[in-house]
Amino acid sequence: MPIPDRYRSFLVRRTPFALLTAGLLVSLAACTPGDGSTDAAPEGCLEPGDASQAVAVDGAAGSAPEISFEAPLVAESTQRSLLTEGEGDRAENGDTVLIEYSVFNGATGDELASTGFTGENAEAFPIDTASEQLVGFSLLLECAAPGARIAGVIPPAEGFGEAGIPELQLAGTESLVFVIDVVEILEAPLDRAEGAAGEAPEGFPEVTLADDGAPTIVIPDEAPPAEFGLAVLIEGEGPVVEEGAEVTVHYTGINWNTGEVFDSSWQRGAPATFPTAGVIQGFRDALVGQAVGSQVIAIIPPDLGYGPQGGTPDGSIGAEDTIVFVVDILGTR
Repeated sequence: MPIPDRYRSFLVRRTPFALLTAGLLVSLAACTPGDGSTDAAPEGCLEPGDASQAVAVDGAAGSAPEISFEAPLVAESTQRSLLTEGEGDRAENGDTVLIEYSVFNGATGDELASTGFTGENAEAFPIDTASEQLVGFSLLLECAAPGARIAGVIPPAEGFGEAGIPELQLAGTESLVFVIDVVEILEAPLDRAEGAAGEAPEGFPEVTLADDGAPTIVIPDEAPPAEFGLAVLIEGEGPVVEEGAEVTVHYTGINWNTGEVFDSSWQRGAPATFPTAGVIQGFRDALVGQAVGSQVIAIIPPDLGYGPQGGTPDGSIGAEDTIVFVVDILGTR
């Protein structure tokens, strides 16, 4: 199984941390006395097991934990121990949750990534228990309330599969060990842009929408403009995207020079979530200041796109290529 497409987005600068998360991505053996820890799972929720109970976690939810376990640690199916129960409504399949976490290679005990549990790097993760990609992570989060601290062990079959993540020295035979704090359950993003229709200026690519909202982009038969261009095709009425905010979007990117689509969340079947600070400048400039619910089209010249990087590694965007994005802004925080 390949690394899920959302971890390969052309938009996000690739780091080992970003490979696990989006738009993200262990159990109770010991915990701080009196922190409300429990081994019991709420009725109908994922049960703890020997593997998840073999992880020692010291510290209260909301603070950086001290985590230890004896490697190798394996499980035949995903196991979860609830260290702190949390309060309020529990997350359900389809919800998006804001989380802090640390993740380890269960075979070696090495830490692979961490948000740091400082409140500055919490990440949003959509729960999708029907997904074939990293379904174990969704299983850990489903049924957890805000304030919960979870320890879980995910086998390869319910993690990244036989491919593993070579960039993080995770083999396809090695389990993942997580400690997770559930910060909050986020308001569901929109399914597509919604609002008053607008028009792009003359010379912009033509955009038509399928019934589900997916765009088809037709590039004009002329040379690309030299300057950045932006137009609002649908004017939303939601919150405005702030500089540095995290956004959830549906998008399609097409290379003006070749006419080929190089990236599309619509084709993957799920929107993408990422910080505006982690994308190319032209894409960030297209989002900041726009309202949730809007659809924008951006023409991004090489100097604001992939030109400074010499194009993309796969060659789908050259160093002198102009790119076009049509973006539905579905949510922000």
